[in-house]
Amino acid sequence: MAFGRLERSAGAQPMSEINVTPLVDIMLVLVVILIVTAPLLASSLQLELPKSADAQASQAAVAVVVGIDRDGRIYVDDKESAASALADRLQRAARQRPDTEVHLRADASVPYGRIVEVMGLAQKAGLQRVAFVAEVGSPTR
Repeated sequence: MAFGRLERSAGAQPMSEINVTPLVDIMLVLVVILIVTAPLLASSLQLELPKSADAQASQAAVAVVVGIDRDGRIYVDDKESAASALADRLQRAARQRPDTEVHLRADASVPYGRIVEVMGLAQKAGLQRVAFVAEVGSPTR
């Protein structure tokens, strides 16, 4: 019987490369989430806004977005609302911040009288700043 030396294995060596597979998986999940949520961020109320060559975006600190579709229905922040509910919403906004701006998005075919009614509700609530939202482009007619 001979006595010999037992050889030991070197053991696990530290890995010197970064495993990028989990990083790629996470990035693909984030891309899918972005693709799914991007259409939801756009306004769901489809209006044919009037066109103006000089239309500019307003930089109001706080704004209430009011839309009027071609049938004359009123929407507040893309949710259909009655005129009385709009008046309540505008009064609450005026109490919280008197400098709140009303962004009025009205379809091009809405009668002027309906727009004036909404403007009257805003003024009655105490909101003096009304901005008309229009698309950039050359006016038709």
